Amino acid sequence: MPNPYSKLLVAIDFSDADRQVLERARQLAGQHQAGITLLHVVEYMPMAYVDEIPPLESVEFSKALEQGALKNLRALQDELQPLETEVQVVTGMAKHEVVRVAEEIGADLIVIGSHGRHGIQLLLGSTANGVLHLAKCDVLAVRVK
Repeated sequence: MPNPYSKLLVAIDFSDADRQVLERARQLAGQHQAGITLLHVVEYMPMAYVDEIPPLESVEFSKALEQGALKNLRALQDELQPLETEVQVVTGMAKHEVVRVAEEIGADLIVIGSHGRHGIQLLLGSTANGVLHLAKCDVLAVRVK
């Protein structure tokens, strides 16, 4: 039987849940000899502006957020050695960007943390729930405490 998972996309949000998500991804990558792409989505969206061109300070702030996220992802990448890893930072709505990047890189599995929200939080939607329903590949929602 061929290996079902050769490329994992691991969504990182820099929360306390990341440790559990990374550990599960490490286990799966080891079992399946899979490569890992660590992804962080910057959800900063500048306030609406009148013209089509965003103000320079908004662009600079977005770039600063992306650079900070990239630095943090590279630190996590170092922790995953000797596993084959890549890092990506994108800006947008998390659930859509996770699915888009998964398709772009040909991921077989998306690994994402799920906080198990209930009630109104569930009705408003969560990133993990959105990814689960939009993704064309398998999704592992790691239950985090």
